[in-house]
Amino acid sequence: MHRTTIMLPLDLKFKAVQMAQKMGISFGEFVRETLKKAIRKTKNTKSLDPFFADKAVFRGKVPKDLSERHDDYLYGDDA
Repeated sequence: MHRTTIMLPLDLKFKAVQMAQKMGISFGEFVRETLKKAIRKTKNTKSLDPFFADKAVFRGKVPKDLSERHDDYLYGDDA
């Protein structure tokens, strides 16, 4: 392991120490576990993006010019 120094607001450190004690682990272990969880969470941010999360696929018939005239189909010919 590599020793790292970080600056924490006093209230945040106090709460973190309390939580670590309740969990029966050291403050260092608490920080490591919390960081691991946060990093795991951010690995899946692509799946939270509405563009990538949309798995729905329309399998019905569509007009051949849909990609060119999608605004007309969505909003009407006056769009």
